Amino acid sequence: MVRRKRKKNIHFILRYPINLIVILTLVGLIYPVVSKNYSMPCANSLSCEESLKFKVENNAVGIFENQKVNTPNIDLSPGIGNQSVLGESNATGEKHIYVNLATQTLSAYQGDTLFMQTLISSGLWGKTPTGDFTIWIKIRSTTMSGGSGADYYNLPNVPYVMFFSNNQVPASAGFSLHGTYWHNNFGHRMSHGCVNMKTTDVAKLYEWADPPTAGNTTRANDTNPGTKVTIIKGS
Repeated sequence: MVRRKRKKNIHFILRYPINLIVILTLVGLIYPVVSKNYSMPCANSLSCEESLKFKVENNAVGIFENQKVNTPNIDLSPGIGNQSVLGESNATGEKHIYVNLATQTLSAYQGDTLFMQTLISSGLWGKTPTGDFTIWIKIRSTTMSGGSGADYYNLPNVPYVMFFSNNQVPASAGFSLHGTYWHNNFGHRMSHGCVNMKTTDVAKLYEWADPPTAGNTTRANDTNPGTKVTIIKGS
């Protein structure tokens, strides 16, 4: 009886090919969503959506590794962070940011001209994704929180945040380059997946990178695309 039912089901699908098309279409729609959700957790597990919004909490207290940390106030005065660099105006060509996870370094170029090279801290408690990305939004300040137990963190006023994404790592995953005030251990892995930078460095990179800064939140678009970011494992 079982064999007859199986044969009947197969004949039904073959006899009505539209059923096979519908089934394959549903599988094609559902599988990428499910696999993406399981393979790409959010960088900030407790504030995934919140981290994508501009937020300032001056005089707040942060928490990192179960320790309280002083949160720097965010100064939104015009011109703060808009720092020029010698030779910047003479550079031409496409802007590109490179992150090497093996050496824990970041290099930013415009054409063949080096704009910046500095130490960073990539993922320790969470993996920093590798590949070619594009900055899709710049946010002057936001709150990031996540982890649990010994690695719990809640960090207001994370400055100069540049979120990046590609087809495999969606914008909703919340991976970014951003300033860091809760540690000074650059050159070593210290993050939950993002690329930690010294605030003095990232302030310059934030103003240099595209899309051109316009207010506290700047989204890339077809007219003003974001700067490319390439992250490699290195050796």
